[in-house]
Amino acid sequence: MASALMNVTASALNWVSVSFDAPLARAVVFGFPVDGHLVVEGLLIAVILFQLSRKSYKPPKKPLTEKEIDELCEEWIPESLHPPITEEMLAQPPILESAAETHTVIDGQEVVNFASANYLGLIGHEKIIDSCVSSLKKYGVGSCGPRGFYGTIDVHLDCETRIAKFLGTPDSILYSYGISTIFSVIPAFCKKGDIIVADEGVNWAVQNGLYLSRSTVVYFKHNDMTSLESTLEKITRQNYKRAEKMRRYIVVEAVYQNSGQVAPLDEIIRLKEKHRFRVILDESNSFGVLGNSGRGLAEHYGVPIEKIDIITAGMGNALATDGGFCTGSVRVVDHQRLSSSGYVFSASLPPYLATAAIGAVNYLEENPTILASLRNNIASLRKGLSDVPGLTMASSPLSPFVFLKLKKSTGSPKNDLQLLDKIVDRVLKEDSIFIVTTKRSALDKCPLPVGIRLFVSAGHSESDLLKASESLKRVAASVLSELI
Repeated sequence: MASALMNVTASALNWVSVSFDAPLARAVVFGFPVDGHLVVEGLLIAVILFQLSRKSYKPPKKPLTEKEIDELCEEWIPESLHPPITEEMLAQPPILESAAETHTVIDGQEVVNFASANYLGLIGHEKIIDSCVSSLKKYGVGSCGPRGFYGTIDVHLDCETRIAKFLGTPDSILYSYGISTIFSVIPAFCKKGDIIVADEGVNWAVQNGLYLSRSTVVYFKHNDMTSLESTLEKITRQNYKRAEKMRRYIVVEAVYQNSGQVAPLDEIIRLKEKHRFRVILDESNSFGVLGNSGRGLAEHYGVPIEKIDIITAGMGNALATDGGFCTGSVRVVDHQRLSSSGYVFSASLPPYLATAAIGAVNYLEENPTILASLRNNIASLRKGLSDVPGLTMASSPLSPFVFLKLKKSTGSPKNDLQLLDKIVDRVLKEDSIFIVTTKRSALDKCPLPVGIRLFVSAGHSESDLLKASESLKRVAASVLSELI
């Protein structure tokens, strides 16, 4: 390297002569006078370029011996596939040994059931069971194939038509699993670059749909229309130039699973039309419950259903079956048949469950008085639970389930849940009343407080409601007094 550097320098000096007779050092390059520092800089650049052009020295790689490989393998500890298993994770939930009717059997003990969203009391209904038996004899248990290939059966089409006719929409589409309905529908319409404004209290299924859509998601305060309006205005101002090129949605629940609050649909529609957004509404806890005939939130507020762009609902609540549906315009429904993952890639809904859904809708339409029974039971239970020690009622009077939360939080959602679980366990053990807390997975990002949910059914008797309220008041007072 040194000899090469000397050769380069000597060659350069053959063409350069330096004269020091001037006040500043000057050089003559090819007969032209040049400042001396330029010559030095040029030489340095030439040396740097020369060094950069040389290949770097790399020592020869020595392969590892078998012994070294074995030692490295023994020392390696793979990262765990799951977080540490805690004592709470090992807890087993109560196991039902009979149908989830208003009275059921858990571990050999008959209990009053307030843990199932059997709003209309149709679980175990004789006519629906008979229709399911006939469907089993005709179609068997399942189709073993997706709808788009060889899983479409005539009863699926009948069910879709029946739901659309009941709601007054042009068309509807069935999904095989209730929770997959909303988190398949959202990504089918919302893509990267779109904007979704969602309530911060939406349940995990909606959250998952928002995540899968890869859209820009902006949350507004739970059921706060002032917050929603300011959020829409801010988004409209910021994206004024792109407004014509982007799709914008508002995503809400009719009755929020995490609070029991009812969304003010009339105000949401007003804001939607003002700011030119689309609305996606999940009616899993309001379909078959709200409205004069159980047609949901739109009927309750007197809003034309065509003003709601997309409506989804799980059928595992009021209809006492399984699966879910989405309803809207013909184009909205047809798009999902090719683009919605929960529809395209899942085996179709077992035919007897579609038959049960048809029977439940028919029963609701033929017996609208069942809604009066449900609302009377809701009002009666709310009255009995109005003064539970240490707990406050957070749900709306229209909600088919009563949501109770701690008046004073411990400061930790985990500790709050443990305290509520203790109340629930004692109510079950001492008084045979089956109620549940709001269990949430580690993936659930809902910021709302945890609580106790009591699902009301039209099939509950007055004595059931009285027993539940008295038991909860006594146990809550006892458990909370232990903390003082």
